[in-house]
Amino acid sequence: MPILTDEQVSRYRSDGWLAPIDVLTTGEASAALAALEEAEARYPEDLHGGHRNNAHLVLPFLADLALHPTILGCAASLVDRPAALLNSVLFIKDPDATAYVSWHQDSTYMGIEGTDMVTAWLALTPSTSDNGCVTMAPGTHLDGTRPHEDRYGPDNILTRGQHVSGFDPDTAVDVVLRPGQISLHHPHLIHGSRPNGSDTRRVGVAFQSYVGVDARPERGEHHVLAVGDAPVDPAFLVVPRPETEMTDDGRAVRAAANAALSDVLYDGSAERRAY
Repeated sequence: MPILTDEQVSRYRSDGWLAPIDVLTTGEASAALAALEEAEARYPEDLHGGHRNNAHLVLPFLADLALHPTILGCAASLVDRPAALLNSVLFIKDPDATAYVSWHQDSTYMGIEGTDMVTAWLALTPSTSDNGCVTMAPGTHLDGTRPHEDRYGPDNILTRGQHVSGFDPDTAVDVVLRPGQISLHHPHLIHGSRPNGSDTRRVGVAFQSYVGVDARPERGEHHVLAVGDAPVDPAFLVVPRPETEMTDDGRAVRAAANAALSDVLYDGSAERRAY
């Protein structure tokens, strides 16, 4: 059920992003962060820096977050009958590290027709200007997709190190979130983030993206999680929600989803990295 006000929806339509929106209490966010850090300690080979896509397919608490009623209600306010979640990404920046995200648009490499989708970025720690919060360039979604250059920078968190130019980065706004809050952004919105210059870890998860009932794959195979009662187009492969963490079956589901995602993201690229 849609939950955003008309004013919030109007602001999203004009700016291409919306934040902050409360989803979890401080205590719930702390519990989710603890669960993630415990999972990282138990399964270091499954959740290291080069293996942070689609962890919601092996960690039930992340699947629960992906299906949180408030997040789904936000998606329903912006997307025509959200049917599926395409992917998730753990965006983690260690203190005083050089990792960053270059200016880009999500839709460029996602392999989905149209723009009837929205990404929810959930903070599990404070996300601030000092520790490399997401920075959004308002209104840049209105001009459609733009050419990107693949740079493959070693410190760039993005797969291809994709970079878009042709806009004024001084117009971009730091999206500061407290733990448990989300931001929402349009697939054409230009956004990025700077390195973490603080002495604490910055942790967030992007649910990227919730697609409407009429969304169709443009290329590749997409392994998706159904998010409601709306029918999922049979062109997508619906995968099960995990009931137990890191089972052999769950790992196999995630591995297949990540392999398919890699094929989509690296389509036409000159090289392919390990993530």
